[in-house]
Amino acid sequence: MNADEKSDDEKRADTERARKLFAGACDFVAGATTPDAFPPPTLPEIAFVGRSNAGKSSLINALTSRSALARVSHTPGRTRQINFFNLGGRLMLVDLPGYGFAKASKTMLAEWQSLISTYLRGRQRLRRVALLIDSRRGIIDADAEVMIMLDQSAMSYVVTLTKTDELDKAERADAITKADAAAKKHVAAYPEIFATSARNREGLETLKTNLMLVAEA
Repeated sequence: MNADEKSDDEKRADTERARKLFAGACDFVAGATTPDAFPPPTLPEIAFVGRSNAGKSSLINALTSRSALARVSHTPGRTRQINFFNLGGRLMLVDLPGYGFAKASKTMLAEWQSLISTYLRGRQRLRRVALLIDSRRGIIDADAEVMIMLDQSAMSYVVTLTKTDELDKAERADAITKADAAAKKHVAAYPEIFATSARNREGLETLKTNLMLVAEA
């Protein structure tokens, strides 16, 4: 059933189930710097990817109501491994290294790109990617390259704006409009933009529900 076809009661029930899921136990499973270190794909997986300092770790912490589940770094390019978190034995949340950090060495950048690409292209139980975009900066070339790669892999992804609390109302609306226009050019992009803020919790319940439902499908 399409989400738009559900009754209000069914939608509220989905929201409550998602709230309980993300409020439950969430445990660190593994930190992988090579594909050989990926844990066995036993659960549906949702991956979070975005350029360095886009707010991936902050969003994962906010979604799970933790303060330090995923490490938050104020130094771009600090996260160098793929981190796996088991959410209630029902879903694996995957925090990928940030991309596009220009000050890293070319060798390191190549290693990160290869690791991320290997995961995104070959993970059998990956159900959806949340592509995080800093709402203050919008979609840049590095983001567009990842979108093309996901299109080519036929991997569904949701464009998720972060840090919307730092925009005023007009700037926020403009960021959503521009992201939506860009997403419409990509075949694998989900036809809805999620505007979120880890700080004021904007948009988190809607995103939780979307990720839960796709993992259950």
